[in-house]
Amino acid sequence: MKTIHLTMIFVACMTATMVTTQTAVAQTVRNSRNTAIGTIDSDGTVRNASNARLGKIESDGTVRNAANTRLGKIERDGTVRNASNTRLGQVENDGTVRNSTNTRVGKVENDGTVRNATNTRIGSAKGVKKEWAAAFFFFGFF
Repeated sequence: MKTIHLTMIFVACMTATMVTTQTAVAQTVRNSRNTAIGTIDSDGTVRNASNARLGKIESDGTVRNAANTRLGKIERDGTVRNASNTRLGQVENDGTVRNSTNTRVGKVENDGTVRNATNTRIGSAKGVKKEWAAAFFFFGFF
């Protein structure tokens, strides 16, 4: 199982269908210094700051890397599973992100702010679905 690196933004790279909705505009993901580190397009395509395609989060929650290999899935209830169907964690309705042992590891707030387990702001994903934001934590896109 992949280690969760909260300081690398993201999960909650994201993150259970909670607050925001998709728009036709790519949404920017920022680190703790407010520097843009990538985007998530309206179709779920994840890009780095140089606009290189890193992967995609499909409409059914399937997460793929740049080579289109299936990395896992974010289920409708916020459960995150890897390609072997092992539970990696959970994104709760309020944006709380828990790891496989149910330990709170962070939160994606309604305004897109991403915080780690000690409530330190580690970045933002304004306008990004919480489950997509959380996916960054679990699948380490950035």
